[in-house]
Amino acid sequence: MSSRVILPKQLPVMPLPGAVLFPHALLPLYIFEPRYRQMLQHALEQHRIFCVTLIKPSCPEWHAPEDFFHVATAGLIRACVGRDDGTSNLILQGLQRVRFAGFEQEAPFPIARIDIVESRDATTVETEALGAKVLELYSSLKQDGRRLTGKVGRYLAELRDLEMLADLMASTFVNDPLRRQRVLEERSLNQRLRFLIRYTRFQRVKAAQQRRIPKRDRDCTCSFVACVLECASAPALWIRDQRARFHYAAILSYSSIR
Repeated sequence: MSSRVILPKQLPVMPLPGAVLFPHALLPLYIFEPRYRQMLQHALEQHRIFCVTLIKPSCPEWHAPEDFFHVATAGLIRACVGRDDGTSNLILQGLQRVRFAGFEQEAPFPIARIDIVESRDATTVETEALGAKVLELYSSLKQDGRRLTGKVGRYLAELRDLEMLADLMASTFVNDPLRRQRVLEERSLNQRLRFLIRYTRFQRVKAAQQRRIPKRDRDCTCSFVACVLECASAPALWIRDQRARFHYAAILSYSSIR
């Protein structure tokens, strides 16, 4: 990027399950927990900035800094509407990747000392070629109805900011939280673009296969679940449906391996 936002040395942190914020992207949030109401008030009285980080999948809830990832994104509160019951709705815009270097406080909400995480690669001819390939694949996704907003799409088509391209593509098209976290933590812009190329190609192939598979075959999961239940009550039951018989055999094979 051509310019960077100057961030405070310490920022509040909001750990969330399944949420990864990228720079440039927008994240709507509903603030209702008392500790996060305090965090929001703190942020509004200071710089209107706080960090969103992903809670590790192994932790249903976070209790200590070890329960969430320490690479996150600092975001700016673009709009905030408070309600009579003390809750708030807000829009957070991602600004910059950061790493938590330590914590000034952990309760009632974390306040972290932050280090800026810069991209490692300078823009090269290879980077521009990777960006062009990402845009080519994005054009094919638009035909399937998955697209960025008009202004952003036009901006990306001009290929002015490859970091913005990678971040917005990841934010829009990568759904799995751990894959999103992987892209967020990757310091190499070229590697982020390569990941998006592989991921987008995979999604295109997957979508094409789904279109070709009849609906009855896509519903094999129902037959699979039925087989599990039938195995528990009647192991020798004859299953008429061929696809169901296949899944039944797979269950027995898997059980024998275990």
